[in-house]
Amino acid sequence: MQNIAIVVEDEPSPALLEEMEIEPPDTLLGLYQGTPLTERTWGYGNALPDRILIFQRPHERDAEDEDDLVVAIGETLIHEIGHYFGMSEEQIEEIEERYWRGDEQD
Repeated sequence: MQNIAIVVEDEPSPALLEEMEIEPPDTLLGLYQGTPLTERTWGYGNALPDRILIFQRPHERDAEDEDDLVVAIGETLIHEIGHYFGMSEEQIEEIEERYWRGDEQD
């Protein structure tokens, strides 16, 4: 992975939640901002770094304990890295179901 910044912010902004059409009680745990590798052409370059945002307080509110918090942050980070590599939300959710949560499908 190159030219990517991982940034931790307290909360997603109200404007971001509105833009993403997320309404309470739902919230956002993380977000990939950039151009996925699969969409980059030969002329891609001289660009600001892509960003993965991790939102701290939503993770803390949802976690049952410190171990749960570590797992949730890891899952969010892996999820957003999937977007960096060009994976769709559906592809990432399938991986989450099959591997992280132990719901393997044949």
